[in-house]
Amino acid sequence: MLCQKATWFIPVALTLLSFGANVQSVTAQTKENIYDFSITYDALAIFGPVFNEEKNILDVAVLGESIGDAPFGLTNFDSRTYGRFEDRTTQIFSTFDAEPSVFGIQGNVRGDRYFGGSNELFGRASDSAVIDLVQQTIVGGGIINVTGGTGIFSNATGLITFTQQDRLTPGSTDGPLTSRGVAVLNFSIRTPQRVPEPAATTTLVGLGVTGAVLLHQYRRRLNNF
Repeated sequence: MLCQKATWFIPVALTLLSFGANVQSVTAQTKENIYDFSITYDALAIFGPVFNEEKNILDVAVLGESIGDAPFGLTNFDSRTYGRFEDRTTQIFSTFDAEPSVFGIQGNVRGDRYFGGSNELFGRASDSAVIDLVQQTIVGGGIINVTGGTGIFSNATGLITFTQQDRLTPGSTDGPLTSRGVAVLNFSIRTPQRVPEPAATTTLVGLGVTGAVLLHQYRRRLNNF
């Protein structure tokens, strides 16, 4: 009789073990949060000092402060690039990039920072502009590749496109080689969103119920022997 009991218990034990082996840890699927918005900034561009005289490359900084409220607290930006300038009679064509290798020079990779509150964005700019020496204006635009962020923009990717119109300000207290104007930035930001799959609790509850039924059947068989 004991042998019969043991023989019957083996498949029950194997069944319970098989249920346990199929219990998996909770995983998560990755979706995206999407943020599309625009901010207009009052911008100050500072050209210089000279970084590479032979190739006519300058350090360039553009500092911005939002005109009115800015979404997500991004009230300020600080953009650092290298700038190359080509004289074309009454105009100067300029290209800007955070990556020095674009100009065939050695240097640190620079970048953009958008900040003002608990959220920040980081990126690298690539753009161009035309300086009109007669009109004393600068018109340009380009893109910023987003490389990360903090707060709700943690692990952010995406693009920022912008246009900027400035007026040269020679003799300004801002510096001898500066311009002031308005920059309109359009943000298209993506951040990962971790969405948990159905919890393992459901599987465990099912396992418990099945085990209880099997044990109940087992006891009934014992009483019948």
